[in-house]
Amino acid sequence: MLLQAFLFAAMDALVKLATERHPTGQIVFFRNLFALLPLYFFVRQAGGFRILRTRRLAQHLLRSLGGVTSMISLFLAYAYMPLADAMAISTSGPIFLTALSVPLLGEQVGWRRWAAVVVGFIGILVITRPGSGVFGAVALLPLGGAFFYALAMVQIRKLSSSEPPATIVFYFTIAAMFLGAISLPWQWVTPTPLSLVYLVAIGLVGGIAQMVMTHAFRLAPVSVVGPFDYTGLIFGTGFGYAIWGQIPDRFVWAGAAIIIASGIYILHRETVRRRQAG
Repeated sequence: MLLQAFLFAAMDALVKLATERHPTGQIVFFRNLFALLPLYFFVRQAGGFRILRTRRLAQHLLRSLGGVTSMISLFLAYAYMPLADAMAISTSGPIFLTALSVPLLGEQVGWRRWAAVVVGFIGILVITRPGSGVFGAVALLPLGGAFFYALAMVQIRKLSSSEPPATIVFYFTIAAMFLGAISLPWQWVTPTPLSLVYLVAIGLVGGIAQMVMTHAFRLAPVSVVGPFDYTGLIFGTGFGYAIWGQIPDRFVWAGAAIIIASGIYILHRETVRRRQAG
């Protein structure tokens, strides 16, 4: 799980570098095109191409739309914001997921988890400081990315009852690649040798990170490995400082700490609930 957090942070840093020359749609296309190579081995390991048969294409499309919208929002955020700041706000995804699980999944959320959701949103306010003029409307990009990530996770929960993880990842990758390709006739920018390296690496690193994360969840319970996902913020801060000299201010660190604590507590309460139900 630490490795996937590092790899996704590295991918985000590469995305930020690529946005200096390339439009978001083109980056989304390359991100998913070159992710097909590691995904091929992922599918083979999971049982081969026979696992790709599905009768739930409509739900795969809904999951893909949420995932691609989240990806576009976050890639734009990396273009306009310091890397660690955008990543800090985007860690609010589990908070949105808990709130959305009630109307969209019919789950019961107790007062403890609702309290954690409220605390998590306070953390978001600490980071963004509405009215201060520090972030402004640009903060809506990573926040929107977290929201649409949560919507995608809702669909993944529904799909997981019958679809293997490799199948879900495959259909998302194919759909995201084609959705990104739609923008190419209007936004194509010919890569330089260096930017081509960035674009290829984004896809390969992102695809490998997806495989590593899936394997981590196979090896240990979510309650054990889940909290390690938040170390991505540390890695992202390291990349931001090493490449652009960016250091988050104390409000970003304080808000991120509140959001992470809220997310870990929500994860803990969900684990307790499942054990009691089982």
